Order: sequence, then C-alpha cells, then structure tokens
Amino acid sequence: MLEQFLYNESQPLLFTNGIFWVYFGFLILFYTFNSQKINLRNYCLLAFSIYFYYLSSGYYFLLLIFSTIVDYFIGGAIFNSSDQKKRKWLVGLSVFVNLSVLAYFKYAYFFTDLLNTTFLTDLRTTNYLALGLNSLFGTDADILKIALPVGISFYTFQTISYSVDIYRGDVKPVKNILDFAFFVSFFPQLVAGPIVRASDFVPQIYKPFKLKEQEYSRAIYLILAGLFKKIVISDYISLNFVDRVFAEPSSYSGFENLIATYGYAIQIYCDFSGYTDIAIGVSLLLGFRLPLNFNSPYKANSITDFWRRWHISLSTWLRDYLYISMGGNRKGRVKTYIFLFITMFLGGLWHGANIRFIIWGALHGVALAIHKLWMELIGSKGKKAHPIYNFLMGVLTFHFVCFCWIFFRANDMEKVQQVLYQMAFAFHPELILEMLTGYAKIFAVILLGFLLHWLPYNWKTDLQNHFRHAPDFAKAMVIVLLALLLFQLKTSESQPFIYFQF
Repeated sequence: MLEQFLYNESQPLLFTNGIFWVYFGFLILFYTFNSQKINLRNYCLLAFSIYFYYLSSGYYFLLLIFSTIVDYFIGGAIFNSSDQKKRKWLVGLSVFVNLSVLAYFKYAYFFTDLLNTTFLTDLRTTNYLALGLNSLFGTDADILKIALPVGISFYTFQTISYSVDIYRGDVKPVKNILDFAFFVSFFPQLVAGPIVRASDFVPQIYKPFKLKEQEYSRAIYLILAGLFKKIVISDYISLNFVDRVFAEPSSYSGFENLIATYGYAIQIYCDFSGYTDIAIGVSLLLGFRLPLNFNSPYKANSITDFWRRWHISLSTWLRDYLYISMGGNRKGRVKTYIFLFITMFLGGLWHGANIRFIIWGALHGVALAIHKLWMELIGSKGKKAHPIYNFLMGVLTFHFVCFCWIFFRANDMEKVQQVLYQMAFAFHPELILEMLTGYAKIFAVILLGFLLHWLPYNWKTDLQNHFRHAPDFAKAMVIVLLALLLFQLKTSESQPFIYFQF
C-alpha cells in the first residue's frame, strides 16, 4: 500500500495520470475550507508541490531544494549590499552555481565523451548525488547513471532571474525562505513551464484567494482542452505514425516523411501547449494566474512573429536575460545580428548537448537576423502589409519551422539525412492516393489538430464563452464524455510530455 505513495521511475506523476487528479481532488477539498488562510494555504501548496516533484523525479527533488536555498540567500545578499562590485559578484555566483548544476546533469555524458575522444582516455560519469545519498542513508541508487531531472532547466532559469531582477532593482526579496520555495516549486508550472518571473508571481502569494465565475469556467475549459490536445491529438499522432517514421525514415516514402514532419509540428505544439493549458487551468483553480505561453504560433507570418508566439516565457527570458545583457540592439546593426544568432544558438544548446539542437538553434538565429535585416531594408516598420504578402510569408515561415523541427525530432544526424533524402529523391507521388486511404485516421487527426490551431481567435473565444454560459449539467456531460474518450484512447503506458526531457 505504501508503494502507491512513493516515486515509481516507470510511472512518474503526470497531469495525464488518473492518480494526479485524485491527489488534486483532495487538495481542492482542503482548499474549499482554507483558501482564505494565506499562510496555511501557501505552505500546504508548498508541501504538495515538493511531493509532486518527488513523485515526478524521485530523489532529484533535493536539487530543487538546493537551488531554492542558494538563490534565496544570494538574492537577499544582493538586496542588502550597497557595494556594486560585491553585487555583481553575487549575481555571477548565482549564475555560476545554477548553470554548473544544470550543466552537470544535462551535459555530463557529452563532456565525458568529448574528453575521451580527444585525449583517448576512459573516463566514466558518476552520479555524485546518488553516491552521497548511498553513503548517508545506505540506499542503492545507481551511481553510474545520470538522469536529467525533470524541469531542472525551467526552475534553474526561474531562480537565476530572481537574483538578476533583484540586482536590477526590478523586484524586492520575498519575506522568507518558505515563500521563496513556494515561488520556485509551484507544481503546475514546475516541470515544463511556463517560466514565471518573481515580479509576476510573488505578489500573488500574499493575496487572498479570489476566483471569479468566468475564471472558474475558463480554468475547466483549459484543463479539458489541454488533455484533449495531449492525449487525443499529440499522443495518437506520435504513437501511430510520427515515432514510426522517424525511427526508420528510409523505410517510408518521401511523402510519408513529409506528413510525419507536419505531424510532429502539430504533435509538439499540442503536447507542450496542452501541458501549459492544464498548468494555467490548475493554477487558476488555486487562485494563481500564470502568463500566456503559446499564442497560435503557426499563424506567424515571420520567424520573429513565431518566437513572439511560441514558448513565450522562454523566448522572453532569453531576450531579457541573454540578448539584452549582451547588448541587444544598442551596439550597432552587425552586433545585433550576432547577438540574435548567439541567443538562439545557446537556446538550441539549452535543449541538449547535441549537434541537432545546435543546428536547430543556429538556423533560427540566422533566420531571425535575416528577417531583421529584411525589415530594415524594405522599411516596413509601422506599415500594414498586404494580406497576400502576409499569407505567403506565413506559408514560408511555417515550412521553415517544420524544416527545423526535423533536426529537433530526429534521433541523430543520420536520421535527418534519411528524412531529407526520402523527401528529395523517393517522394513517390504516384502512391499518394493509396497512402491517403491507408493513413486516413492518422491524417484526419493531424488535419484536425491544424484546423483547431488555425481557427480564428474570435471563434475560440466564442467557444470558451459558450462553455462558460452552458448549464452545469451540460458542462458535466462534456467532462464525462471527454473522460470516456481519453480513457479509450490513452495507452496503458503514460507518454511523458516532450519538454520533460529538457
């Protein structure tokens, strides 16, 4: 019985697991009677968040606690110091400590392999966290395996931004370390974002619970929409088509590889934005407002517009704490282009120490620089473009993004080459009708995903409003019907959210 409450590596706690909603149901029950008791509410959510992270990551929750302690005291020291040199040193210390932990768990194998290849050594990676736990508590954690802790990239950026914002004078320190731990560990956005700024979230910690009727309806709608995106669209496309094609691209025609690329584009969007929708909805039910993280990115008519719509919390973080810190557009046109490239190059490296991610980031960096140059050459700032121009640029942007997704998704560069080769030299257009028939269900779900994504904004707003004004009985029926659909489609093995690996 006790095992049900302990971390299970083969079944980490996810929003798509039924047991999560059981836990969340008990939390809401507690909330019903204690939501106005601010300290009790916050500390209960803190305990639940840490437990949630433990069930998602096992003993790696200790790293979350470590980052919390480090940046709480560094942030306080920065605020209390009037010595500018010391303040800069403390910010540097925060960045160094956090990025060192991130680099160790994210890039240990990469650097070890690089050293072994370069110097013909035979170094082995060691999980020193596991080694320490084994020594202290007599556990038997595998010291030779270094797993990437879920969400470490997100909460690392969150704690770094806290120290930097205090240094810049944008925020003041929280009242105590428990409040800071609550900010860092808040479970809905902990493992895959959105990345939350202290200036946006910390003030909410001290406010009493308040949830308007329209916010309650919106929260339920977002949770249902997120689950639909994740399980009905993303997981179905992934398991039944995309994963199979990218596993052996040369076994499929160029047309199938092309559709798999389109399929991955909508799969990763539905997966990641689906998680965000659930996170925002769950947070709203608890009385906390998280920022928008996706805004119909495949409607973008330029690569710049795409990054204003895709993973907004990450793109703005990179802009505010990397691009602007390097100089932004304040040091001349050429350096601006260089800074854009470096920002996206490092953004690619943030996703993993692999040439595929580096190429993905570099391609986006070059595209951003070229678009900025193009806008300056044609002098279109402030002018409204012709609808046909916007449409053509939208098609071009979408296909460039899909091309870059090939590098992001493929298992290695050999698979990338196979995908591109099949598209270029083994397209087999004579088999398209036959494949449309054979893959009718798969292609229908892919098409459904894009159609829902490209719906006009006012249509989506109207749909939310209809749900909000529907009778409670009708809402309950929608929830039950969707639950039955998800139960039918959900595989016995939970599919992790794509961005958990980053």
